[in-house]
Amino acid sequence: MPAPKRYYPKKKPQPVKKKVFEVRKSNVPVKQEILANTIYYKEGMTVLDLATEMGRPVNEIIKKMMFMRIMASQTQKLDRDTAELVTMEYGLEFKDEVKTDMTKFEEINIVDDPALLKPRPPVVTIMGHVDHGKTTLLDTIRHSRVVMSEAGGITQHIGAYTVTRNGHPITFIDTPGHAAFTEMRARGAKVTDIVVLVVAADDGVMPQTKEALDHARAAKCAIIVAVNKMDKPQANPDRVKQELADLDLLPDDWGGSTPFCPISALKGTGVNELLDTIQLVAEMLELTANPNRLASGSVIEAKLDKGKGPVATVLVNAGTLKIGDPMVVGSTFGKVRAMVDDLGRSVPEAKPSTAVEIHGLNDVPMAGDAFMVFSDEKQAKDIATKRAERQLKESHGVDKFMTLEDFFKKSEGNQKELRLIIKGDTQGSIEAFKGSIDKIKVEGVTIDIVRAGVGAITETDVSLAEASKAIIIGFDVRPQASVRETAVGKGVEIRLYDIIYEALDDIRAAMKGMLDPVFVKKMIGEAVVRETFVISKIGTIAGCMVSEGSIKRDSLVKIVRDGKVIHEGKISSLKRFKDDVKEVKLGYDCGIMIEGFNDLQIDDTIEASIMEEVK
Repeated sequence: MPAPKRYYPKKKPQPVKKKVFEVRKSNVPVKQEILANTIYYKEGMTVLDLATEMGRPVNEIIKKMMFMRIMASQTQKLDRDTAELVTMEYGLEFKDEVKTDMTKFEEINIVDDPALLKPRPPVVTIMGHVDHGKTTLLDTIRHSRVVMSEAGGITQHIGAYTVTRNGHPITFIDTPGHAAFTEMRARGAKVTDIVVLVVAADDGVMPQTKEALDHARAAKCAIIVAVNKMDKPQANPDRVKQELADLDLLPDDWGGSTPFCPISALKGTGVNELLDTIQLVAEMLELTANPNRLASGSVIEAKLDKGKGPVATVLVNAGTLKIGDPMVVGSTFGKVRAMVDDLGRSVPEAKPSTAVEIHGLNDVPMAGDAFMVFSDEKQAKDIATKRAERQLKESHGVDKFMTLEDFFKKSEGNQKELRLIIKGDTQGSIEAFKGSIDKIKVEGVTIDIVRAGVGAITETDVSLAEASKAIIIGFDVRPQASVRETAVGKGVEIRLYDIIYEALDDIRAAMKGMLDPVFVKKMIGEAVVRETFVISKIGTIAGCMVSEGSIKRDSLVKIVRDGKVIHEGKISSLKRFKDDVKEVKLGYDCGIMIEGFNDLQIDDTIEASIMEEVK
């Protein structure tokens, strides 16, 4: 008997799952309107991509293209004209996609929603001439002794510090004041809101004061003048006001708009009033930033630490920097492993206008580089790689612009070259040093920087110096004993410095020492021919009387006849009677033979001269 048939209930139809196309929000908003009736063409767009953009089934788009006599599958790429024709069939507007080159993120102007902006602390830069009391002022504000640790009492690096005044934080950046640090001062002005221009009341406006003022104006920063050293008997604040007024910086009490604060950084007088003025100016500026997005900002300083690896001090301009954020800094990248504030405390995040030291980059960035955080670590790595490749191409393209004159100078060997390998403790110091070297001009000598890097002097540097015949300059770094021994064995010179301008003076002296000595012709005497003696196989000997100065054996001579020079040459023989002599002085007789010239006559004048080195 056959088995009875089993009846199964029909399955309920399942709803068709729609594909959800997730669009990740970019770190930088694309500058284009997202409209329902606008289709944006992307390079390499397929039929499926177009259908998805239009919100239509892909089969419908394929049929529409068939009626247009265009055969295509859903994975086939469309050219722009075909995509535009299909879009027009549906009455939609067609536009090209606005491309954003994320490798140039520092050039992208991110416009935040005003509703997301929140007040942020001001970033204040201390600027001024060397030894006018900038670091002492910051030292007084922080109640620390920063100035005592600086080499020669001069600030060598940029430092960033946060100070809280009446419950409101202020971020200070201390920039060096010596002329060698013009580039570093420029970076300080670029990241700041307010510049405090420190001028010593007993010294007045100096060259670096003017440079700092130019940087502040170029960066369009608010300026506050701190007239320092008011405790000194010779202090003359009116002189400072007059000199700055001549530079179009008119004091507020003279009818201008620039606040002038008399202070004594050493004794702390007037410092509180200066801080109140800073906060008042900051309130007038209405400084805001969006803390609720991926962070961006600038590198204040960078160095290579033996234990921590590459370390960078960064100032956050917008967003919030957090531990674990993947970031691109110049042509370097990495993930923030740790963050430390100016007091050495570990912090989990840094909000706008906060300066922190970060660890985790793959290499030491350049001081002044912009940084940006990305949501994807792979994207950050790709962008950094592309930036490094572009930077390498640009640096290799420099030689293309050599002029023909430069080429001939090089080919003739007229130009001497001083080759240097520079190693420093921080990127900022190296950058300032290189910038100052470029300003050293000694005619006939050029400088070739073979390598410049952060970290201690290594045996690799010594090997490179030997191969390129370069001198190693170490700034605030020291080689190990084994490296010193290697350098001595290979004949490589290592020069170590703590203060940059001392190194510059030595380099300038070295360049001048490489020049060939300059000689000028100096006349030393004259002799008049009284008689001539012709000797076969020897030539003509002139019997002469020295009428002026002296005649030397190695002299260069001119034969003058009737006021005209008829021959120039050298003395081949100088005799006194039968003896060869080196010199015959005024009033003595001698016999002279001229090399390659025998047409000597009575009353000819022999002018003797020597080549003398110009000191």
